Amino acid sequence: MLAMLELLQARPGLTGPELATRLEVDERSIRRYAARLTELGVPVQAERGRYGGYRLLPGYKLPPLMLSEDEATAVVLGLLVGRHNGVAVGTESALAKIERVLPKTLGERVRAISETVGLSFHRPASPPLAASALLSLADAIRRRHRVRMEYRSFRGAPTTRDLDPYGLVLHSARWYVTGLDHLRQDMRTFRLDRVASVEVLDTTFAPPDDFNAVAHVLTSLAGVPFQHEVEVLLHAPLTDVRRRVPPSVASLTETESGVRLLARAERLDGMAQMLAGLGWPFTVVRPAELRAEVTALADNLHSWARNL
Repeated sequence: MLAMLELLQARPGLTGPELATRLEVDERSIRRYAARLTELGVPVQAERGRYGGYRLLPGYKLPPLMLSEDEATAVVLGLLVGRHNGVAVGTESALAKIERVLPKTLGERVRAISETVGLSFHRPASPPLAASALLSLADAIRRRHRVRMEYRSFRGAPTTRDLDPYGLVLHSARWYVTGLDHLRQDMRTFRLDRVASVEVLDTTFAPPDDFNAVAHVLTSLAGVPFQHEVEVLLHAPLTDVRRRVPPSVASLTETESGVRLLARAERLDGMAQMLAGLGWPFTVVRPAELRAEVTALADNLHSWARNL
C-alpha cells in the first residue's frame, strides 16, 4: 500500500494494470489499497477513460516524517534486527529513506547506528519472504476474509488452499499463518516462505472465540512427524519444566508420577543430551533406544570426567 502511494506521487495517472504489474499484485488488491488509502485520509482519485488512472488529489503532499531521537533509534534498531534474522525485506531501502527525511544531525546519528551496530545472536537460515504475502494475509486476518493461496509443500508439490486465516506468527525467524484449511477441513499451519501467491476473497468468516495463534502454531510445530516418538517422565515441578521446555519442543502434562513429556525427535542422541541438560531426574518410558542413548551419554561423561 505504501509502495503504491510512492508510485502515485512519482507517476500520477498510472492505470490499475500498470500498478498491479509494478507491485506484483492483482487489480483487486490495487482497488483495495486505493480504498484503504482514502480511509486513512490520502485522497486517491480513480479516473476512467482513455487517459484515466489513479492519482492523488492535486496539491496533496505527504506531511514530513517527524521522529524524536528515541523513535528514530527504535525504528532503525527494529530494521537492523529484521535484516539480521532475515524476516524483513526492503530494510536497506527503508533505512536509506529514513535517513534522508530526518534532520541532518539526527540522520547522521541514526546512520552511525546502522554502520556500527553488530548483532551476535543466532540467525537461523531462512528463505526470503515476499512482503506482499505477509501484507495480504495480515489484511485478510484483520478484515476476516478468506484467502486462496498457492502453496508448495516441503517436497515441492504445489497445491491451492482456501484458508480462513486466524493469525500470523513469527517463530525462530520464520513466518507462519494458521487457520481453517478448507481442503483438509481442519486446522493447519503454513510457512509463508512456501506461499507463492495470496488472493483475498470476498467470503468472510468468524474465528473461534479466544483463539491464540501463537499457542496453536507452537503446538502444531511440536506435532510435526519425526522418526521417533518420545515419552519421558520428568521428576520436577510442572511450573519449572514449562519455563525450560517450550510448547514447540514438547507437550507437557502433570501426572502423579511426574511431568509427562511427549515429543518427536529425528535423532535420539540429541534428545538424550537435551534431557540431561535440563538437570532433573527423569525416567524414559519410550522408546527403548532412548534409554541406550542416555546410558551411552552417561558413560561418555563419566569417562571424560576421569580424564580431567
